[in-house]
Amino acid sequence: MAFNNSVILNKPVNPVISFSAKSQAMTDDAYETWRKYIYDNTGIYFQDNKKYLLESRLQKRINFLKLKSFEEYFNLIKFKGNLNDELKYLYEVITINETFFFRNQPQFDALISKILPEVIKTKSSIDKKIRIWSAASSSGEEAYTIALMFNDLIKPKFPGIELEVVGTDINHAVIKTARRGIYKDYSIRNTSPYFLKKYFAKTAAGYEIDPKIKSMVKFKELNLNNSIAMRSMNNFDVIFCANVLIYFDKQSKMRTVQHLYNSLKPNGYLFIGYAETLHGISKAFKIVSFPKTIGYKKG
Repeated sequence: MAFNNSVILNKPVNPVISFSAKSQAMTDDAYETWRKYIYDNTGIYFQDNKKYLLESRLQKRINFLKLKSFEEYFNLIKFKGNLNDELKYLYEVITINETFFFRNQPQFDALISKILPEVIKTKSSIDKKIRIWSAASSSGEEAYTIALMFNDLIKPKFPGIELEVVGTDINHAVIKTARRGIYKDYSIRNTSPYFLKKYFAKTAAGYEIDPKIKSMVKFKELNLNNSIAMRSMNNFDVIFCANVLIYFDKQSKMRTVQHLYNSLKPNGYLFIGYAETLHGISKAFKIVSFPKTIGYKKG
């Protein structure tokens, strides 16, 4: 997932909230309080049937901190979370990070064969940099895939063109992994022997991405639901934001998509997950068909 907690919880302290929980089982009142808090701060919406899922994830952190209840953890988050980095750990346990190199290959094929040549034609002698945003970048595999494909397939044809990839996520732990750039077998399982040999070094810790590719990508924590933080994300030619909207309700989807629209340059492209759609969410984009996938072009 992809977000930032820089302006969360700057509110007056309210009376301590009690859930009247007699055991570690999460009550309905506690669930409602927790999911409202998470929704207000991240846009992630836990549906009625996800109570056990949220309960089990929060329990891991409660056990680690040796707290006694969901109530105690909530009050810690609400009153001190932004002071002791506990919010970062909360976001870590409530988000899902499923990714690997060369995932959603048809989108990358469309980027390399159609979109980037189109974007390059619009570049001037002054502006020769392509900017791509991997929103919800998780541990960085998507961002690095874009960079190494550009370096291998675009750079030789257009040596004067530069690329900057920005990867963002709300989860601080996966951002640390992305910056490190070392991956296990699971992450590289779809990587061809050619790319594996050319752009990875096998070490005792795993497969380390080539320093040249690493230098093309920047990572930072970012909350897609944070309107203030999102103002800094602008002038992108292409945005990848896959498997994020499925965790939002309609209002959060509309707000996030509007942020993404504002972040794109005119005629910029947006890719979302295969299970996601902008139908009923935004009419600002034009649907563009590519082999085995679609993209959304800023109108």
